[in-house]
Amino acid sequence: MKIPVAIPSPLLSYTGGAASVEVNASTLAQALEELDRRFPGIRFRIVDEQDRIRPHIRFFVNERIVRTIDAPFAVGDTLTVVCALSGG
Repeated sequence: MKIPVAIPSPLLSYTGGAASVEVNASTLAQALEELDRRFPGIRFRIVDEQDRIRPHIRFFVNERIVRTIDAPFAVGDTLTVVCALSGG
């Protein structure tokens, strides 16, 4: 199913500036795989080698936070990727 994905500003260099893209996926893991196929390197910025979500990344399906990459999607869902800001 087609899932709209909102891409945060720090990752726009991977998507050629596109702040929103669509993926064909039924789970977050599949969405990440498709994102990386289309935009090489983006997946490594948001999950590590053990498929754990990086500490500064949050995923929201609709308005619900998702904590694992095996989270399923339903028809009509949207995915938002959020990067935490840090600094002083």
